This record gives sequence, structure tokens and C-alpha cells, in this order.
Amino acid sequence: MIVAALLCAPANAWSLPDPTRPPDFVGAESAAATPAPSGLQSIIRRPHGKSAAVINGVYVELGGRIGDATLDRIGEDSVQLRSAGGRETMYLTPGVGKKIAPTSSGAAKRPPGKLEKARP
Repeated sequence: MIVAALLCAPANAWSLPDPTRPPDFVGAESAAATPAPSGLQSIIRRPHGKSAAVINGVYVELGGRIGDATLDRIGEDSVQLRSAGGRETMYLTPGVGKKIAPTSSGAAKRPPGKLEKARP
């Protein structure tokens, strides 16, 4: 009886799924149905080299062309494209603007890096 149970154990193990196995391959049909990325995806700023951006999934260096437009300017969170039709600004996060928080007028300002000593 014990021998029969030991012989059946490996057969049961084969039916269990491997949790470390990657998901099944997604065919070309599914990949074609996925829309291509659009807009500004990334900004690469280099202090000693040509800055670049990834626009519509394409790597474009400053001064390079994407379609009929030229990458004219790279900012902190935006790029500017120039074409015969004019200039277009693209943002990394459209609809999200940077706002500076107001400071209270009565707050004392101290130099950066200086901490107050704890009071006993």
C-alpha cells in the first residue's frame, strides 16, 4: 500500500502548474491590436551631451526630426517641436502644472542646511 502511494505521488505532481513559469506567449495578433504609444514619454537631459526625448515611442535628439517637425527645445517637463505649421509644446504630464506653495509672511526663513537646536 505504501509502495503504491509513493509511485502515484510523482504523477500527481506533474498536474500542478509551475508558479515560476512565465505567462503564455502573446501572439502577433494581440500585439497588433495594442495601440502605439503617443505623445511625450520621456525626457533625457544631459549636461555634457545632446539631450533627447522619446516621442511616440521614437528616440529623438535635440535638433532631430520626428515626422515633419524638428525637436527645437527640451525643458524640464516639456519639449517644443517646430514645423512649417508653427510650434507645438508637448508635456510629460498634460493637465498637471507646477505650482509654488505660498509661504506665510510671519515664518522666519533660515539658510538651507541649518537646523535649529532642540530647546530643553
